[in-house]
Amino acid sequence: MEQYLFNSKVPITDEYDLIVFGGGSAGCIAAIQAGRIGIKTALVEKNGVLGGTAVVASVNFPGLFHAWGNQVIAGIGWEVIRETERRGGAVLPDFTVPYKNNQHPRHQISVNRFVYSSVLDDLCLDAKVVLRFHEMPVHIDSDEHWRYVLVAGKSGLSCLRAKKIIDATGDANVAGLMGYEREKSKSLQPGTLIYNLSGYSLEQVDQVQLHGIYKQSLAAGEIFETDHVPGGVPFWRELITAGGNNMHIPGIDGSTSQLRSEAELKARQSLSRIYRLLRKVPGCEQLQVNYFANECGIRETSRIVGEARVTCEAYTSGYVWPDAVCYSFYPIDVHSDSGNTIDIRPLAEGIVPTIPYGALVPQGSEHLLVSGRCISGDREANSAYRVQASCMATGQAAGAAAAIAVQNNSSVRQIDLDELRSVLAKHQAIVPLKR
Repeated sequence: MEQYLFNSKVPITDEYDLIVFGGGSAGCIAAIQAGRIGIKTALVEKNGVLGGTAVVASVNFPGLFHAWGNQVIAGIGWEVIRETERRGGAVLPDFTVPYKNNQHPRHQISVNRFVYSSVLDDLCLDAKVVLRFHEMPVHIDSDEHWRYVLVAGKSGLSCLRAKKIIDATGDANVAGLMGYEREKSKSLQPGTLIYNLSGYSLEQVDQVQLHGIYKQSLAAGEIFETDHVPGGVPFWRELITAGGNNMHIPGIDGSTSQLRSEAELKARQSLSRIYRLLRKVPGCEQLQVNYFANECGIRETSRIVGEARVTCEAYTSGYVWPDAVCYSFYPIDVHSDSGNTIDIRPLAEGIVPTIPYGALVPQGSEHLLVSGRCISGDREANSAYRVQASCMATGQAAGAAAAIAVQNNSSVRQIDLDELRSVLAKHQAIVPLKR
């Protein structure tokens, strides 16, 4: 006899131990980890490709995996990077060469988006993860044994059920659907649309003339100061580098479909202004937008209110949480919500922050874990731990914890931390030492 849910005629079509929502750096690693442990796992992704921001928003430089000459994040995320390198899709920098102050991009790893996404495909399939592209959750109910998830796809509505769920959406969308408390900063960091340009002759561009055309366009409201890097000659750096992630899209919020739509429109309007201005510049008459990312990169939306909360003080002091499950390493990196400025505060030498398991657990949750940028923390700490390597680390911790909870038929809040740390270490993750 067919089962139905939500007082509708939508049958329960598929059953899993775990459903992971979001196929980005956190969700993919979570799903691979759970699949390798041996529980039946599905990965639901709204796009048709894995990789999240690295692929669809072209922020294809995951980091940081190393701190002060030592590797601090490894495990499945690092395996993905090394396999991407093996297939010719990445070149690793020399991590033993130190950098100063704001030079942390020297230890970023640029990955080819296709190779990187194909590695994720292969590792997910090897772990027997069921990939469900072009689907999004619209409603979630629970009973004593199951979480019932109504998803919308190209063919309409489907109902899935699972024992545990991981929210790796980046925006805590699933946590919101399940009624868990979330927080959002009063002002949100701007987004960025990554692009590159071609078809112009740099040697013919006169910087004085470029500046003059810019000033006229700025006065006429045809260009905005947030459309370019501040200082110097506007757009000169963009031309030298054939474009790049040098624009800021302020006043946006990507936490809902409607607000995300507004963000995408504002991002493309910014690029349109850049395109129109530069084609007025002698030497750039034939300029073309050679590439622009499918999505505007979103830095910040909602975060869960967790059993533990990572504060800026805890993060920058290198505090080792009693329930620490992974490291994170990145400077405080708050982009101005009103301009094109960035508040970058490098960590003091020798400091390596840790992330507690409690930050992955919504307050009172029995069956939901969260990984990635929407784990619990304040705005400043979030500006650092939101980067992809740290998201991979929290994803692996969440995947392992969910699998343990399924196998032990327990709440996600009743995980034995020693067991969790042992499982993570077995899968080559670097786990902070207890103090």
